[in-house]
Amino acid sequence: MQTKESILSHPSHFRPVALEHASRLVNHGPTVLITAAHGGQRNIMAAAWSMPVEFTPPRIAVVIDKSTHTRELIMQSGSFGIIVPGAAQMDLTYAVGSESGRDTDKFTRHHINAGTGPVLGMPVLEQGCAAWLECRWIKESHTEQAYDTFFGEVVSAAADARIFENGHWSFTDANADLHTLHHLGAGKFVVAGNQRQAKLD
Repeated sequence: MQTKESILSHPSHFRPVALEHASRLVNHGPTVLITAAHGGQRNIMAAAWSMPVEFTPPRIAVVIDKSTHTRELIMQSGSFGIIVPGAAQMDLTYAVGSESGRDTDKFTRHHINAGTGPVLGMPVLEQGCAAWLECRWIKESHTEQAYDTFFGEVVSAAADARIFENGHWSFTDANADLHTLHHLGAGKFVVAGNQRQAKLD
């Protein structure tokens, strides 16, 4: 599924994620990065509102404002990527979410090392990130126009095995740079951590 050539050239800790576990990559509400590419153009933006809506096939909803260049590229290509940035990418996440990519290539501007997803060819990031998903756009005109909500079916996914393996997250002190981000507004984030195990009587 994932090849060195199709993703990134540097050694990677990323491993494919079984599609039945793909919803777990975003079900805890992290801030994500949305990528899109079409006709030689590409863009990346931050999105604080995303969630899984179906397990099989795995489907995800994400809010993408009508004014964004990313939305235009998604509607042209029929595809988009979802990246789960780690704490190490907090500044980058805020930066790409605070500016438009309509007149500049944000990948070049911010020196983003992006690979290409193996199924849909969407830009994917691994350095400083916990996971990525490639999604095929599911057209839902009413929700897109009324609520800016887009739906996508996940067709490929991968995660850094140091923090997500065998279908489960593992937040530890050793992988703190990969802990997911949760936006509070105005550039303030909470970083996931302090993982605990519930017990049954």
